[in-house]
Amino acid sequence: MVRPTRYEPGTPSWADLASPDLEASRAFYGALFGWTGDPSTDPEARGYTVFMLGDAAVAGLGPTFGDTPPHWNTYVTVADADEAVATVTAAGGQVLMESMDVLNVGRMAVIADPGGAALSLWQPHDHFGAEVRMEPNTLCWHELNTRDPDAATAFFGKLFGWEAREVGGPGMDYTELRLGETGVAGMITMDEQWPAEIPSHWMVYFAVSDCVAAAARVAELGGEVHVPPTDIPGVGRFSVVADPHGAAFSLITLDDVNP
Repeated sequence: MVRPTRYEPGTPSWADLASPDLEASRAFYGALFGWTGDPSTDPEARGYTVFMLGDAAVAGLGPTFGDTPPHWNTYVTVADADEAVATVTAAGGQVLMESMDVLNVGRMAVIADPGGAALSLWQPHDHFGAEVRMEPNTLCWHELNTRDPDAATAFFGKLFGWEAREVGGPGMDYTELRLGETGVAGMITMDEQWPAEIPSHWMVYFAVSDCVAAAARVAELGGEVHVPPTDIPGVGRFSVVADPHGAAFSLITLDDVNP
């Protein structure tokens, strides 16, 4: 279990879900992970919910905007959102939403790397990010799926100071993105086996105590299992699933808790 009290700049720190039906999403994730949470009463928050696991904030939920499909967002902590946005443009990325204050909790922006994968920047004020990680039913990893890993590596090196290190074994192409000596995210190259209609994107992983049971529960609750529970030698067992609105996420049971 990891209970952070702050995140270093350049570290993924939060994830939230954009959903077309906040009440239905609260019910689904509550039944799947045991999360609780009430929508904010502040009109400016548009019903945003901070999901809680016990007394710890673990993830967020807000409405979709325009024709954006339901999806999970990854947030990376930065020291200064405005300076980070300027770096995004200089490094060849796109600014999808300029820096803005989010009530009194922080300042954020939404960007895309040169391959088009969207990512949120978070300059914390009252909210620093997930208050517990690596425990069952909490965030444990963030992963970039991209068709241009070289461009992504160069871009994030300039933006966050990340370095890419190959860690995959035979038949497994996997890159760890590191901040100093700490692995903070992963990267997978989307090859010809990926359907052309799937764009580059970030994937969020939630730890579970039993991946097989959790994937089955997703299906029971009206979601879909895209990749059935699969063993990763030396890591654990994972599954790619989607909630009833189609927002994809991954479940993983790490080896030390794998039944």
